[in-house]
Amino acid sequence: MITSSTDISSENVDYRFMLQAFHEAEKASEIGEVPVGAVIVHNNRIIGRGHNQVELLSDATAHAEMIALSAAFQHLGEKYLPDCTLYVTLEPCPMCTGALVWAKIGRLVFGAQDEKAGACGSIFNIAGHSALNHRIEMIQGIMEKECESLMRSFFEELRAKKKSP
Repeated sequence: MITSSTDISSENVDYRFMLQAFHEAEKASEIGEVPVGAVIVHNNRIIGRGHNQVELLSDATAHAEMIALSAAFQHLGEKYLPDCTLYVTLEPCPMCTGALVWAKIGRLVFGAQDEKAGACGSIFNIAGHSALNHRIEMIQGIMEKECESLMRSFFEELRAKKKSP
C-alpha cells in the first residue's frame, strides 16, 4: 500500500529523517555520484546511512539503500529489520527493493518516483507483490520536489560537462 504525503512540517518525523537522507544524497552529488541518499531508523534513531558509491567503489551494487542496509544489519546484529524504516530520496530499484523485501524492512519512505527503474510502484511493485513472503508499508512524496530538483540539477550539470570542449 502506497500513501502520499505533502506535509513538510519540521515536526513531522518522516520529514526530519528524509532530510537526513537528503543530506546523504548531497554527499553523493558532491563526489560525482547519482544523488541518492538513505537512512534506516530504529526506535527513532538512525542506525544506518548510505549514499550512492557506484563509481567510487566500481561496484554496481553500491546503491545508497544497500550501504544503509549493511550498516543497519551490523548495528543490530540481525538479518531482518521488521521494526525499521528506510528513508530514501529516490524510489528503490528492483535490486534494492528485493533486498528490502528479504530484509523484511517494516516501512519504506521515499521522496521522488523513479519512472525509469522504480520497483515500488512506478515500473514494478516488488515491495507490495502478493506472491512474495513480505510486503512493505510504503509512503511516497516526502520532500519529493527537493529530491527531484537535486536529481534534475545533477543530470543537467553532467550533460553540460559532456557538451563542454
